[in-house]
Formats: sequence, structure tokens, C-alpha cells
Amino acid sequence: MSGQDIDERSAFAMSGWLALLIWLAALGWLLWTTVQALPFGGPPLRLIVGVPVLLFLGKGFVILQPNIAVVLTFFGKYAGTLREDGFFWLNPLCARQKVSLRIANLNTPTLKVNDKAGNPIEIAAVIAWRVADTARATFAVEDYAAFIHIQCESALRAVASTRYYDGDKEGKHSLRGDLEAVVQLLTETIQEHVTLAGLEIIEAKIAHLAYASEIAGAMLRRQQAEAVIAARQRIVEGAVGMVKQALEELQQAGVVTLSEADRVKLVTNLLTVLVSESETQPVLSVRD
Repeated sequence: MSGQDIDERSAFAMSGWLALLIWLAALGWLLWTTVQALPFGGPPLRLIVGVPVLLFLGKGFVILQPNIAVVLTFFGKYAGTLREDGFFWLNPLCARQKVSLRIANLNTPTLKVNDKAGNPIEIAAVIAWRVADTARATFAVEDYAAFIHIQCESALRAVASTRYYDGDKEGKHSLRGDLEAVVQLLTETIQEHVTLAGLEIIEAKIAHLAYASEIAGAMLRRQQAEAVIAARQRIVEGAVGMVKQALEELQQAGVVTLSEADRVKLVTNLLTVLVSESETQPVLSVRD
């Protein structure tokens, strides 16, 4: 049976208080019979044999705190896991290895990865995890703490490389704009990687996300240019609407009759005033 085929099962354990009562009763009986036999000679054989046996049996007592499990092996064979907290007596011939069942946090280092468009980005994550199967965590991998550290970095690289930093042409598949989907995908990917080690991923969050330093300046200028273009488009759309409304109101009110050339000049002047970023000065034509 390979380590990956071992699934967790419960180990045999006796209540420590009951075992302690029996152990104390055996010790009392041993001392009493020894005292009774002293007037008739040296220490009886039962004392010479009984004391080492009681000391050996005393090694079976164990105290477990909440969310601490102990994995037992009997002459190299997996003998089960004890998950309950309290005072117990276990087979003293079993080797024991304590495993924490508490939730642990893992901060991945900041990784430099290429997104789906090939742009270098920096990304880091915080992962909350715990041991779900103590047998797999103990026997399937050499060191489950080091194993999950490496697998989290691998999964983080895989997820980042399948998405765009700012999204595709339609704004979809974005790392920055769709963090919930990215977190879900990251959690599922890490879980697939660490299931064989008996580990459970509670939560995964992106802790750091940015363009790499060598392209950060260029990407910032591109974002600024895109923002300027979008703002210009809105300004032009608004200005055209305002000019159209002004011409219609002037025509309906009969304030002035405009020729085609005058309409062109008026439209030009209005657009210049509305679209220009600098303050404009009116120019009046004066005839002698």
C-alpha cells in the first residue's frame, strides 16, 4: 500500500482517567504484596517485573489539546488517528506523531509572472489552509508544510497566466477587475494540487497585484491616454448635442436668420468654446 492510498481512520484509545485508575490500582496491589512479603525475604519477583511493566504502560498516557491530532504507527504500520481532545491512554508500543488541525495562513512571496497578453506582472496571495486527512498529510508527502508552499506558488502562476491584467478587448478575463472569479479559480486550483496530501484550502485572496516595475510607467501612460480619449469622446458628444439644441432653439424662436455660412461659423465657434480646454476670447467683426 502506497502512502497516497492511506486514508485516515480512528485509532483505539481508552479514557485516560479509567486507565489511570487501573494503573494506580495495579501499583497499589504491587506495593501491598511487596510489603506483605518483606518479612519473609527480599523483594518478590513480582516487584522486580511489575515496576518496569507499570512504567512502560505509563508511557501510554497522552493529553491532547483542541484541534491537535496524534497519528499512531505500530511497527511501521498505520494504526489510526486520534482527533479528540482530552486525556487518553494509547498502546505504548505505538509511535506517535502530533499533527495540528488548526487553520494556518500562508503568505506567498511576490511572484513575477506573465499574464495572458505576455505582460510581466507582480502577484502575491494569502492562503488559509488546514490538515483535513492526517494520514495523507503524514505519509503521502515528505513535509506537507513545504509541499503546500510550493504548490500555492505553482497554482498562483498558473492562474495569473490564464488571464489579462486589465482584461481583453471586451474587458473580460481580467485579474484586476474580476477578483472574485480569480479568487475562486485560485482556491480550486490550489485545492486540486494539495488534495493528495490531505490538505484543505479554506480561502485564498490576492494580496498584491501590479505591473512589473519595468513596464509600470508605460502601462500607466497607456491608461492615462485611454482615460483622456474616453473623456474627449464624452466632451465631443455633449458639445455636439448642445450645438444642435442651440441651433434648433434659435431657429424656432426666430431670433436670427442664419445663412449656411453663418451656421458653419456659429457651429465652429460653439464647438471651439465647448471643447477647448483653455479659456476662449470672443472676436467681434466690426464694419466701418
